[in-house]
Amino acid sequence: MASTDIDAPARSEYTMRQRLGRWDVKASPYLYIAPFFIVFGLTGLFPIVYTAVISLMDWDTIRNSGEYIGFGNFEFVLNDRKFWISLRNTFSIFALSTIPQLILATFIAAMLDHHLKARTFWRMAVLLPYVVMPVAVALIFSQLFADEYGLFNSWLGIIGIDAIQWHKDPLASHWAIATMVNFRWTGYNALILLAAMQAVPRELYEASAIDGAGKLRRFFSITLPQIRPTAIFVIITSTIGGLQIFDEPRMFDTAGNGGADQQWLTITMYMYNTGWGELNFGRASAIAWLLFLLIVVIGLVNFWVTRRLVSSDSTGGK
Repeated sequence: MASTDIDAPARSEYTMRQRLGRWDVKASPYLYIAPFFIVFGLTGLFPIVYTAVISLMDWDTIRNSGEYIGFGNFEFVLNDRKFWISLRNTFSIFALSTIPQLILATFIAAMLDHHLKARTFWRMAVLLPYVVMPVAVALIFSQLFADEYGLFNSWLGIIGIDAIQWHKDPLASHWAIATMVNFRWTGYNALILLAAMQAVPRELYEASAIDGAGKLRRFFSITLPQIRPTAIFVIITSTIGGLQIFDEPRMFDTAGNGGADQQWLTITMYMYNTGWGELNFGRASAIAWLLFLLIVVIGLVNFWVTRRLVSSDSTGGK
């Protein structure tokens, strides 16, 4: 009986510690991620909601107030020729940059995944273009793609090809801007894919090599399926970044207006010129929301396609 009385405080204390431990396990993850959501609510969510309110108003920048006009700003933007030109240019630059960029990044990651000498040097080297400021990259490449004295046109002249008007021809300007984007982002995506490749179990490669599979077969049958989640992440982030491209086309010439005939005017540049050039924040907010909805739709399409591919692979595996 006495031993029972002595053990009672210890048991109650042990029970209290258990309760605190359970509470810590359940509540601590929310406390750890709470700072991010608080900061996101102040710097991300609030501006999104505030932009949605301004997009429905004829905003006066002097009085910092506006008059409610409904979807008038959206109607004006959708009927504006510049919007559709900027949409065409954005998708064109996106296609010319993202697709070759992802293919090249996958190839570079596969090369870096091999046993190279000075591997750390090569991995740091592919990341150097990402460290360079976008303005510096744009200034350098704008000189390389100059119409009259550019280095690329000088090379074309040596082999007897006429000079390309990089700043006048729409498709040529899109290629030039896409080259700048690929130069800056290919190495960054390559390192992300490399991290996924290094997580692939080496036993799979050894077993396939014993079965007689060559390097190309191992790459398509083992490497690509194993890194699919990371590849999907890179595709989605590249899609979002490609549709929001601004720095490279903005710095492609000295004016920064997207060309004399809007040859390389993108949606973000159109939004910037509307907001800060024309001081019409209502229409600029409407453009921002149209771009946001466009990215959401494309993201959902990517998610649907990815889910179908994963489900089909799992069904085939069964």
